[in-house]
Amino acid sequence: MAPGARARPRRRCAGIGEATARAVISVARACRSVLETADPRTKVMLARRVARDWRLGRLAHAFDAVMPDRPARPAAPELLPPNRMPKRGKGSEHGRIALIHAVTHIEFSAIDLAFDIAGRFGGQFPRDFVDDWLRVGADEALHFALLDRRLKQLGSHYGAMPAHDGLWDAAAETAHDPLARLAVVPMVLEARGLDVTPAMIARFANLGDTATAAILSRIFKDEIRHVWAGAKWFESAC
Repeated sequence: MAPGARARPRRRCAGIGEATARAVISVARACRSVLETADPRTKVMLARRVARDWRLGRLAHAFDAVMPDRPARPAAPELLPPNRMPKRGKGSEHGRIALIHAVTHIEFSAIDLAFDIAGRFGGQFPRDFVDDWLRVGADEALHFALLDRRLKQLGSHYGAMPAHDGLWDAAAETAHDPLARLAVVPMVLEARGLDVTPAMIARFANLGDTATAAILSRIFKDEIRHVWAGAKWFESAC
């Protein structure tokens, strides 16, 4: 080295050891943080960040956190029993918004369902199980955001109408059985959504609401993959 020359700082290469050291938060704890977040906007951002962090190797494949019995919920919408839900008027503007609101709540609940199944049962399956369900969770967060924005465009918002928590209630009954959870949520409840969504798309298109129809078409395509993931893991565990 020439006299007076300054030594260049050595650059450290991020090897496997360093990457592992950075992965100090377990994927289970990250999933639990999504479930414990009540504010919808914050939940959406956190869900997408957790999915991204997992994909980039920033979370440890460890299951050192217990999932809550119920996820945190915002103050609105008011949650009613299914048999107390108000009737939606068919063909009216209010009925159209009420239907969008109902689907928006389903997608909000689906965020929690995806992160719960990954955090609750991920340790009983190969690593790809977490890959699939965090990808599903990120999809559900996007679906919710698209529908919530559509509600605002129509002069409403998520929480403006009551909703029911039947989707989570059905999942809660399978909290200790991964096969039952896979059978009930993706293979029955989400598959049922595939049955009714084409008619909803046609209904909104016929009303001239092409924006909502386009969102539902996007959701429909993603949900096909979600049902397939449920069937794949159910069959692999049988």
